[in-house]
Amino acid sequence: MEIINSLSLIGKYSWDAIDIAQIEGATVRLHWADQPYKWHKNDGCEVFVVLDGKIRMHYLSNNEEHQKILNPGDICYIKEGEEHVAYPLEPSRILVIEKKGSI
Repeated sequence: MEIINSLSLIGKYSWDAIDIAQIEGATVRLHWADQPYKWHKNDGCEVFVVLDGKIRMHYLSNNEEHQKILNPGDICYIKEGEEHVAYPLEPSRILVIEKKGSI
């Protein structure tokens, strides 16, 4: 058994991560971020859990950009191929579960 204190993670760079587990083709990673990631589409589904901080999630729907604020405890489910980018509004810690090898 391993216990990980997510609040103690401070990355060397934005979106630095700790690999927690690989479960049947999926990775579980704890990310630290203070800068936006990049617009991207995953080649599988993604579960994005805000543990600490605040995120403005930008996403495209019907070729229009939308935004939602994610607070600690919020879970965002992103379907395969949905284009999105996360903008931390403050230093944040995020648990991401996605297909192994996805960006």
